[in-house]
Amino acid sequence: MQIRCGRMDGLCAWWTVAVVAAAMLLSGCRESPNDDLGVGPQVDVKPELSSSDAVLKQPVTPAVEPEREPFDPPALADLDQATTWIDRPVQDGLVLLRAAQAEENLLCSTDEALTLKNDSADTNAKILSALGRLPADGEADLEARIDRHVMGDLGSTNPIMISTSAEFDILGLTGFGLFSFGRDLDPFAAAETVVSWQTSADGLLDKVVMRDDLVWSDGSPITAHDIAFSYTVIMDPRVPVPAVRSGTDQLRGVHAYDDHTIVFFHQEPLATNVWNINFPVLPKHVYEKTWEQDPTLKDSPEHVALEQSPIVGGPYEIVERTRGQQIVLRRRENWSAVNGKKVREEPFFKEVRFRIIEDPNTSLLALKAGDIHEMILTPEQWTTQTTDEDFYQRNTKANAPEWVSFHLGWNIESPFFADRRVRRAMSYAFDYDEMLDKLCYGLYQPCAGNFPDDSWMAPKKKLQPYKQDLDTAEALLDEAGWIDRDNDGIRDKEIDGRLVPFEFSILCSQQPLRIAICVLMKDCLDRIGVRMNVKPVESTVLQDLTQKRKFQAYFGGWGSGTDPDTSENIWKTGAMRNFVNYSNPEVDRLYEEGRRELDRAKRAGKYARIQEILYEDQPYTWLFWRNSFYGFSKRVRGYVFSPRGPFHYSPGFGSLWMPSE
Repeated sequence: MQIRCGRMDGLCAWWTVAVVAAAMLLSGCRESPNDDLGVGPQVDVKPELSSSDAVLKQPVTPAVEPEREPFDPPALADLDQATTWIDRPVQDGLVLLRAAQAEENLLCSTDEALTLKNDSADTNAKILSALGRLPADGEADLEARIDRHVMGDLGSTNPIMISTSAEFDILGLTGFGLFSFGRDLDPFAAAETVVSWQTSADGLLDKVVMRDDLVWSDGSPITAHDIAFSYTVIMDPRVPVPAVRSGTDQLRGVHAYDDHTIVFFHQEPLATNVWNINFPVLPKHVYEKTWEQDPTLKDSPEHVALEQSPIVGGPYEIVERTRGQQIVLRRRENWSAVNGKKVREEPFFKEVRFRIIEDPNTSLLALKAGDIHEMILTPEQWTTQTTDEDFYQRNTKANAPEWVSFHLGWNIESPFFADRRVRRAMSYAFDYDEMLDKLCYGLYQPCAGNFPDDSWMAPKKKLQPYKQDLDTAEALLDEAGWIDRDNDGIRDKEIDGRLVPFEFSILCSQQPLRIAICVLMKDCLDRIGVRMNVKPVESTVLQDLTQKRKFQAYFGGWGSGTDPDTSENIWKTGAMRNFVNYSNPEVDRLYEEGRRELDRAKRAGKYARIQEILYEDQPYTWLFWRNSFYGFSKRVRGYVFSPRGPFHYSPGFGSLWMPSE
C-alpha cells in the first residue's frame, strides 16, 4: 500500500525510497495489503492436519530480533586501499523517460487525443502517446495545483512507518532517499541527491557520496549521518516498522565517514543487496532527541506534533492535514534553492492536495466535478459510468498492465483454516467466473499466485487458476472433519470436547467491489454448509487488525515488489507482514537461497518453486490481477505506466504536469 519530482533533470529518490521497502499493493500497493480482515472468536486448538500439512503444525509467532554482533568499521583510507570499486549508475528518472519518449512515434496530436473516447486498444494507445508526453521548456504551469485521490487516510506521516498505498503516494513526495528505479525496475542512485555510487568487487560494500546542497525542510543540512542514524532506528526491535526492516536487516552495518560519504556494509554478497541499501531516512537532529524516550515514534507529545508537521527531506512538505479528509503538500523552496542558489529544478506542481475519499462513487463524482484530477476506476466505472459526455467533458481515461493481485487471506492460526484441505476447499468453493465476468466486467485476469505470469520469476509452466468445483470443496471439508453432525445446515467439528460450527468473519475495506466479492464468497459457502459474515471496516482499522493478526479472514491486495525477494516479509515464518501466519520451512529456505544466488535464471527457479508451494498450500485464495484503469482530468499530462502503475517508480508522479493557460 507502497513506493520523483518535477521538471527537474535530476532523479527522484524521494519518491522511490518508500516504494522499494515493501512488497505492496496496498490499496495494493496502490491497494492496501490490509484491505480486509475478519474478526471473530479465536479457539485455542490443535487442528487436525493432513500429512501434507505437517509443515504447518508449529504455531507462528513474530520472529525474535537476533542479537547483532558489534560492528567496528575500518578507516575509509584503509577501506579504499583494500577495495576494488565498481562504478554504479547515477541517473535521473525524467532524463531517462525523456530519452525514451524521443525514440517513440507520436500516434496522434494532443488536440486529437483530448477528443477521443477510450473504447479500444487503439484509442488507449493514442491517448497515452499524446497525453503522456513530457513538457517542452516553459510549457508546464509551475504554479499549478493537482488534486489527487487516495482511498484511505495515513496511518503515519513518518517515512520509516510506511506500509499502505496512501502512505506510499503521500510520503513518497516528502521523503528523502538515495536510490530509485525506472519503468524497467532496474535500480540506480538518484542524481538529485547522489554524486557517486560504487560497489566493491566482492559485493560486500556500497559507497555513496552525497551532494552537499541537501537540506531538511527546517533548513538543517541532510548528511550521511542521517542515513546511518536511520539505519540504527530501523533496526531497533522496539520500533514498529513492518515494511522497512525487511531487507535492511540483511546489512551488517551502515557508517557515515563524513557529512557526505556513507558506506553500507553487507553481511554477504547477495543478489538483493542493491535493494537492501534503499530505506527511508529520518532527520537525526530531530529524532535523536525523541527516539529513545518513545521508540514507538508516535505516542509522545513530540511525536504527535511531528505527525502533524513532520520535518521532511523531499521536494514537498505537509502544510495541512485534516484527518479523514485531506492532506495538502506544498513545494518547498529550499529543495530547489539553497542559500539563494538554484541547485535543482522545481517540481511541476506548486501544491499537491490529496483528498481522502473511500467510496469510489463519491470519488467519481468528484472527478467529474473537477474536484480531483485523477483516480483509479473500478471495472463498473470504466465500463458503464465513464463513457458519456458527462465524463468526457472534463476528463479522459487510460489503462495499462500492472502487477497488482488481490486475494482472500485465511488466518492459519484459526481453527478453521489451519488445515490445508480447508483452505483448498475455500478456493474450490468460489465462483471466479461470476466475479470476473459480472463484478469485474471482464477487465481483470484470473490469478494463481503472487508472481505475474509475464515476470521473470514466475513458473515456466503456468499455474492454472482455480475454478469453482463445489463437489471437490465438499469432499475436502468432509475429509478434514467438517461435517454437519447436528443437521442444522452448517458444518461443524468437535474441538476440545465441544461442537464448533464452521462460522467465521471476513473483513474487507468499505469499497463496493470488495464487499460484493466477499458477499459472492458468502453465497458460495452457503451452498456447502459454511457460514461467512462479511464485515466492512475503514482502511486504517483493517491495517491495524491485520498487523495484529486479529482476524479470521480478510480481503486484501499486494503490488509486486521490484525484486521477488521483497515478498519474503509476506511469506517467511514469523515475518512482520505474514498476516495469515503461514509457515513452510521449504519456502523459508528457498528465500534464503534466492537472495544468495547471483545467476538470475537460477534465482528464477527458486521463486517459481515458492509460487508452486504457495499454490499447493493456498494460504490465500488468489482472485485476480488488477490492471491500471485510471481516470484523468484533461488538464493533466505526462502519465506513463509501469508494472507498478503510473506513480510507483521514477519519475512516476514526477512526470505529471499541467500546461500553462
